[in-house]
Amino acid sequence: MFNRLEVGALPPGPRWAAQLKVRIDGEDVVAEAVGEGGRGPFAEEALSADSHDALRATGEGRRVVLGEPECTGGCCGYLSVFVQRHGGSVEWSDWQVPRDEVRPPAFCFDADQYDAELTRALTDRRWQVYRCD
Repeated sequence: MFNRLEVGALPPGPRWAAQLKVRIDGEDVVAEAVGEGGRGPFAEEALSADSHDALRATGEGRRVVLGEPECTGGCCGYLSVFVQRHGGSVEWSDWQVPRDEVRPPAFCFDADQYDAELTRALTDRRWQVYRCD
């Protein structure tokens, strides 16, 4: 059975710009793994046309940074995952987490659903209309 990926963006707040929101099977894995006060990647970087599809999965796996704790990744470490396509599936494994945080399990996604969700997230620009004045 495959896991289900959902990608979106949180509107900007008083402290951070709009952030990427990643849910797997309805759970916010970034928020759970970076701890209270942490954050995910900025949506402008992760969902921009120039981002080269930050979450895109290929046969050549690569590490993707998904978040950092409140004290910054340089202090306690970043949340990152190894992303790789295996034929009709995409695997997220070998999580690295900030110090003292819980490591998520490995996840396996249907490649077609995964690609469709990334395409949808890249074309949904609603997070750009929010302003924090």
